Amino acid sequence: MSDANAPGAKSGLVRFFLWFVVVLFVLALAAAGAVYGGYKWMQAEFAAPGPSAEENIILLPRGAGLITIAAQLEREGLISDRRIFRAAVTLDGGEGVLRAGEYRIPAGASMAQIYEQLRVGQTVQYPVTFAEGLTSAMIVETLNAADVLTGAITEIPAEGSLLPETYLVTRGTSRQEVLNRMATAQAELLDRLWEGRAENLPFETREEAIILASVVEKETGVGAERPEVAAVFVNRLRRGMRLESDPTIIYGITRGVPLGRGLRRSEIDNPDNAWNTYQIPRLPPTPIANPGSQSLAAVLNPAESTALFFVADGTGGHAFADTYAQHQRNVANWRRIERDRRNGGN
Repeated sequence: MSDANAPGAKSGLVRFFLWFVVVLFVLALAAAGAVYGGYKWMQAEFAAPGPSAEENIILLPRGAGLITIAAQLEREGLISDRRIFRAAVTLDGGEGVLRAGEYRIPAGASMAQIYEQLRVGQTVQYPVTFAEGLTSAMIVETLNAADVLTGAITEIPAEGSLLPETYLVTRGTSRQEVLNRMATAQAELLDRLWEGRAENLPFETREEAIILASVVEKETGVGAERPEVAAVFVNRLRRGMRLESDPTIIYGITRGVPLGRGLRRSEIDNPDNAWNTYQIPRLPPTPIANPGSQSLAAVLNPAESTALFFVADGTGGHAFADTYAQHQRNVANWRRIERDRRNGGN
């Protein structure tokens, strides 16, 4: 009978144990290498150019999870393998951060590039533009015509309470949300401008500033001359003179809709039109439009000017005058220009 405790037997057990450990180590290395190699391959696939040959627009619905999004991307031909996309996003910790919305995916975009777009919410932005001087009712009409927006507007905002400019929106944004943004933008702008306003202005409230700015807005479309137009009205208010602004009469007649003709003498002389600044010795009771930022800035910091009158000069701008006699000459010149145009002249 052999002795298991003999020196030879013991050395054999040691050699077997060592051999077993070496085998396990080699297998572990092989497994680790396979895992590492698989990971590197997945990374390469994730970063490789995608299958789409052209730019695509994709709309990811609200509430969609990673599985649904990956399947949609593969179905629409934007990624080659939804499993790779899901695995890579999960490893990056991005499973719960992909954002719904409308995305513009470039041609050949990799899975990594698409993931980054969805992670940061780089959605398609649509401009919705509101011209300066639109009434609130006209702004609502513009919103209703924008098919990327949703929802109904139940109440037209107060005249002059919105800031007309270009706003970027995503598909599905509510129309009321845009109105809220416009109102907030106007309030914030007016607060900033009010702090730096000129001294001794002939009005005391922000509402009066908006009213006067709306008149300036409707009197000229030339940005550079708005401070001078504002100065004329400020000078007239300081002297107790009537503003005598045609757009105020039109607002009282049509609530801002273009009249389509010249004013009649009976309309100028009508004392029952509450916005008729040929008859009332003060600002009209409400704004006559939504003024833009330049007009608001102009009435709060008008030009240094002694002018009391202005009239169209035939170039799209106006001729300004300090005296009525000078103004009459400018009016006569404008009438000659109008007459020449009617007769086919330049």
